[in-house]
Order: sequence, then C-alpha cells, then structure tokens
Amino acid sequence: MIDGFGRNIDYLRISVTDRCNFRCTYCMPEQQSFLPHRDLLTYDEILVLVERFIAHGIRKIRLTGGEPLVRRDIHVLIAALGQHVHNGALEELTMTTNGSRLEHFAPLLASAGMKRINVSLDTLDAEACRRISRGGDLDTVLAGIHAARAHGMDVKINMVALKQQNEDALLPMAHFCAEHGLDLTLIETMPLGAGVSEREESYIALDDFTAPLRALYDLQPLTHKSAGPARYWRVAPLGLRLGLITPMSHNFCDQCNRIRLTTDGKIYMCLGSELHVDLRKALRADTLSDVDHLLQKALRLKPQRHEFATQLAQADLRLARHMNATGG
Repeated sequence: MIDGFGRNIDYLRISVTDRCNFRCTYCMPEQQSFLPHRDLLTYDEILVLVERFIAHGIRKIRLTGGEPLVRRDIHVLIAALGQHVHNGALEELTMTTNGSRLEHFAPLLASAGMKRINVSLDTLDAEACRRISRGGDLDTVLAGIHAARAHGMDVKINMVALKQQNEDALLPMAHFCAEHGLDLTLIETMPLGAGVSEREESYIALDDFTAPLRALYDLQPLTHKSAGPARYWRVAPLGLRLGLITPMSHNFCDQCNRIRLTTDGKIYMCLGSELHVDLRKALRADTLSDVDHLLQKALRLKPQRHEFATQLAQADLRLARHMNATGG
C-alpha cells in the first residue's frame, strides 16, 4: 500500500471500542457519550477487514481504543488475530492499554503472540495519577505491568507531557523504567477532541519537558525503530531507552506508515485530518470488492502532513473527534 507521497503503509491501528474506564484529561471530557453498540464493528466484521488489509500489505496491527480490554469478549478477537501472527501473515500484533485490566489479560495477550505492549501512564504519584486519569488506580496499573513482564512481554510506558501537571514526574518515571527494564516514550499533547479544555495551557514541547533529564544524563541517539513514530535515545548511564513523539514541535509526517480503523468502521488516513472512507456500509452490504476499492481511495486521501500547530493556535480549527474513537 503506497500513498500519494510514496510512503509505504504497512501498519494498522484498530480502535476496538470508544469506551474507557478512565477519563484522562487530555483525551476526553469527564462527561463523555459513546457510540451505541449497533454502530460498532462486530468482531467478525473486524476480522474480515483485517484479512483484506493483510491482502493489501498490512503487516503490523495495534489494538487501541478507548481501552481495548473493556470491550466484552475481547479475548475472542485477540485469539483470532493471534492466528495471523502464528501463521506468519502478520509480523506483529500489539496493544495500547491503560493497564487497568492487564493483570487479568496478560496470559491471553502472550498466547496470542504479543511480544510487546504499550501502557499509558503519566505519573507514579498515586494522587496525580487519579487526577489526570480521573479515576485510575496506580497500584492496579503497576500490577498489570509486572504481570505482562512475567509473561514475557516487553512493556513500553507512554507518558503524555503535561505542563505544570506531570513535569516533576519525569525523573521518577525514568528511574522506574530503567530499574524494571521498561522503555519510556514521551508524547506531546495534541489538539484533538471537542470539550477537551486548556490545550494551550497544558502543551509543553518535549525539548522543554526533558530538560531535567538532559541536565543529569547524556541522551545518545539510537538507530532503533518501532512501527510507530518515536525517535529513540539511550539515556546514559541510566541504561534507559527513551522514545520521543513530537507531533507539535518536530513534525515526522514524512515517515508516516499508519492508517486507523475506527470503532464504527471508518478509515482515517491521518490523526489530524477529517478525511476518511467508510468501510462499514460496504461491509454490511457484503460487497468486499467495494471494500478493496475504498482502501485504494483512502490511500489517495492521505495528506502529506497534519496541521496540529495551526489547530492548537486556533480553537475553531480543532477536530471534534476524540482520540478514543480514532485509536491513537
């Protein structure tokens, strides 16, 4: 799958549900409405689409949400996708989770062929964790992380940089990750979602956010690449592998290899664009040839780059779509 700018698209992120048991301040409003169940793709529909995506060249899939592990009977989908890993059709199956149900699901994820997962965690302070996530329990998340490691999975912590909210949490998080053999990726907050307030106040560039770490340690560039957009550094002599995702301060669109399937069957070619194609109608009309045609149309719609900087500066240009519906 080659888009109009010559980028090879081999990575699909699937939002299996827009629901979440957290209400992280940078993701969605505290009072959030969700799609009715009838609008969600069924597991059978997701699996049909996955087969078409694989046929078109997708080799890596990440399950996202919302929180993927809160969807009922999610084990059915995970086990079925794992078969594509075991037979070699997929190179990688991964997941991003808030960790709240990870302790229970860790054995299933490992048996499905997941070698690594991402856990969203913005601080190691229990009260701050509860405040930022609006209800998350730190001890439960940590138990999930340790369970995943015990079942042989690599864990990367995703930490969103929030000005004056978790800047003091960076050094403790870096030390924790280094101690437990976890990667750490820092992410700049993005202007997505109606009703998510204080965007300008909470945004901080990672160059500024990482200043305390750079003052104490040497950051050495690495050639390591994951399927996502992070640039990696070795924090010496701490021994930590640090990823930086900088959609606002250092654009990385020229390397983009991703498309996103939403909970209701839409393909978004860019997190920062409303351009999409709707696969659900064609799928439910049982016209797979139309699905194939729409996939090719989607490739032509993929923009050269996002416009997050402009959207952050001008509130009327921000997208109403929340991260939990698109799958980050």
